[in-house]
Amino acid sequence: MAKTIEEINEKIKKGKGLALTAEEIIDYTAEKGVKKAAQEVDVVTTGTFGPMCSSGAYFNVGHTKPRIKLGGGKVYLNDVPVYTGFAAVDFFLGATAMPDDDPKNKLYPGKFTYGGAYVLEELVAGKDVRLTAIAYGTDCYSRKTLDTYISLKEMNEAVLFNMRNAYQNYNVAVNLSNQVIYTYMGVLQPKLGNANYCSAGQLSPLLNDPFYKTIGIGTRIFLGGGIGYVVGCGTQHNPNVKRTEKGVPKMTAGTLAVKGDLKMMSPKWLRGASFTGYGVTLTVGIGIPIPVLDEEILEYTMVRDEDIWTQVVDYSEAYPQSIPGSLGEVNYKQLKSGKLVVQGKEVPTSGFSSYLKAREIAQILKEWIEVGKFLLTTPVEPIPSVDSGIVFKPLRERPIKKKRGN
Repeated sequence: MAKTIEEINEKIKKGKGLALTAEEIIDYTAEKGVKKAAQEVDVVTTGTFGPMCSSGAYFNVGHTKPRIKLGGGKVYLNDVPVYTGFAAVDFFLGATAMPDDDPKNKLYPGKFTYGGAYVLEELVAGKDVRLTAIAYGTDCYSRKTLDTYISLKEMNEAVLFNMRNAYQNYNVAVNLSNQVIYTYMGVLQPKLGNANYCSAGQLSPLLNDPFYKTIGIGTRIFLGGGIGYVVGCGTQHNPNVKRTEKGVPKMTAGTLAVKGDLKMMSPKWLRGASFTGYGVTLTVGIGIPIPVLDEEILEYTMVRDEDIWTQVVDYSEAYPQSIPGSLGEVNYKQLKSGKLVVQGKEVPTSGFSSYLKAREIAQILKEWIEVGKFLLTTPVEPIPSVDSGIVFKPLRERPIKKKRGN
């Protein structure tokens, strides 16, 4: 018999809601059977903790006396530039932003020891950051310079807004070339020296709801240690990929855009990270509750690492040159074993997504539900799925035509 989110919330309010993590539901259903488990279990909690570059936060820092127009000026937080193309005292800090004087890859491979992600981590840790600004001045905003310290609690608004998080599956990266390469998938040793992957596998949110039947705009989630919301599909959302018979994508597929109050978050679940030779990124903790509305949804949450397949991709040539295809398929049970076989060679594996932290997030979300601290929300609009017609397209480069007379 089908349940509704409203019915599940009533049970949570009374302290009677049964929540299990995406690990626990596998054995529970094996023991109880799908029908009985679907009747008894109300929510399955998921989790992921890994680098998510397309992240950042927008702020309103309040007006100075006299007033200053930061919009259109040059503004820095701890020497990291922010985007100011908004109003007077609103700006956006991207996770991958770096100080102007960072040598980047001029000293190859670059170390990228500091950037926007680290500023975000320091802010949620309660630290003061230095705010410097140069403005052009107007009649109503006459001040032209600002140099001060500011903390998160002093800001009017501080909102984490991540435009692409919680990737639904991802490539396994290898290197076929004869030299070390430095990528967003880490350092890759030559001649298939190692293989790096980045997914929580059977705990990952979108792999437990592969067709987004319960996840949509307005879904309440665990975000960075606080409560956040899904605000839509993320950039590069691509639901139309090859899948297993159970609907699990076999390559990079769906993504989510999420937001939440930065003031409620923790540096434990928002961490700056540096990728040698590549850049800075933000490691984000996300947990999504899957309401068990019927047996079909329950069966999706029973996905195991051995059921989740992904593609092995060469990052020395195929990936940078956008050459389609892969070197083979591998499942997450094999990846987590510490080795896989590519082109007849045994290759050691390592993951950039922390399974231990993903498990902890799923457990925290489960406990929040059990004590009535966290209620589910009904999405106001679904995430586009395979029948939506959405297509992820590459950039089509067009020649620039010279104007007459030039």
